[in-house]
Amino acid sequence: MPTRRLAVLMDPISGINIKKDSSFAMLLAAQRRGWTIEYLEQSDLYLRDGSVLGSLRPLEVRDDPADWYTLGARKEQPMAGISAVLMRKDPPFDQEYLYTTYLLELAEREGCLVVNRAASLRDANEKLSTTWFPQCTVPTLVSRDMRRLRNFANEFGDVVLKPLDGMGGESIFRVTAGDPNTSVILETITRRGQRTVMAQRLIPEYVEGDKRILLVDGEPVPYALLRVPAPGESRGNLAAGGRGVAVELNERDRWICAEVAPELRRRGFLFVGLDVIGGYLTEINVTSPTCIRELDAAHGLDIAGQLMEVIEQRLDRPDAG
Repeated sequence: MPTRRLAVLMDPISGINIKKDSSFAMLLAAQRRGWTIEYLEQSDLYLRDGSVLGSLRPLEVRDDPADWYTLGARKEQPMAGISAVLMRKDPPFDQEYLYTTYLLELAEREGCLVVNRAASLRDANEKLSTTWFPQCTVPTLVSRDMRRLRNFANEFGDVVLKPLDGMGGESIFRVTAGDPNTSVILETITRRGQRTVMAQRLIPEYVEGDKRILLVDGEPVPYALLRVPAPGESRGNLAAGGRGVAVELNERDRWICAEVAPELRRRGFLFVGLDVIGGYLTEINVTSPTCIRELDAAHGLDIAGQLMEVIEQRLDRPDAG
């Protein structure tokens, strides 16, 4: 079997927290399999005369918080020679992110497997993609019309408003019927009607936590990371101060996974993080889902190893996905 060449496109590796970084877990898993690992950032990817190239650096990783990586010398080379690319650039999903997906899509046409599929990353806004599965969600409105959003808040009495391009719980507002701050919240989040946002009926169970469920090629990991909000906080995101507790999936969780998996698999999503609150799907994370290391540590799992196995199968049988 030929040696696999795995490239990771990510934010600077020098700034990661390896205790919590899922990209790092993937790199460790690939290295254990004897794969060659190479590293690049967004600025290292480019196109010349119709071919996509990368300024790639050999990478060695170690599970040592004091000394976790070594990078070799840069080499300009076609991405067509890479077996697979892990697209692990964190949001924001801005124009540069969009351009990167265009380049990666061309690399796919030249024979490189991109995880997750480049065109699908463009198509699947992490909040809007939940609306593909209305049977799994609470009542939802997507609009930039402040009157319509106000009426929605009045209809349900207690709603959450969130921008479509946020991450880590950023800029999420809670509005109740009759709230004297409603006008200023709507003006702020919609930029006076110039930005489209999502409104959803509040899920009261948010106080119990927000589950992150990981899917590897549509198969759910049997445990989720329950992110419990800090006291006085309505967001369970770890970035907003929440704490993580590993819990076993329940019947409702597995039902949601079964509902979404076929479509996500069809779109080429090999690694996905579902956010579930109170038995309802609230987000589908496809750009750079996290929580591998926490779940591995809690239950002796090897989630990144599962993903590498799936990638190996795709490389052996390109028609499998």
